[in-house]
Amino acid sequence: MSLRLFADHCISNSIFQVLQGASHEVFRLRDYIPPDSPDEVVISKAQELDSILISLNGDFADIVTYPPTSYKGILALQVGNHPEIIPQLLERLKAYLSAHDDMEHYAGKLFVIEVHRIRSRG
Repeated sequence: MSLRLFADHCISNSIFQVLQGASHEVFRLRDYIPPDSPDEVVISKAQELDSILISLNGDFADIVTYPPTSYKGILALQVGNHPEIIPQLLERLKAYLSAHDDMEHYAGKLFVIEVHRIRSRG
């Protein structure tokens, strides 16, 4: 089974291609709304497309502003100022998505994706 992911504007083409290559259905923000859309519009579009939001934007990891239980799932990639870790981060993420390929697993949860661990809230 594949997952439906909505890639925020900060998700690079290389990340997009890795996720598609792992047989996930990935929607690009720019194909649906303007790239400078406010966060509220971004997460609403992910909901409308029945997708898990994937983002490098740390704002989506704020459970007060974006309570996980209100959404289909949020994957918050934690890169900081270290883009060199993206390949390792993607390997961890791909393995996790492969092991948990049911959309229901992500519903109502925030997943903070780091190089050495994945934390879940919600």
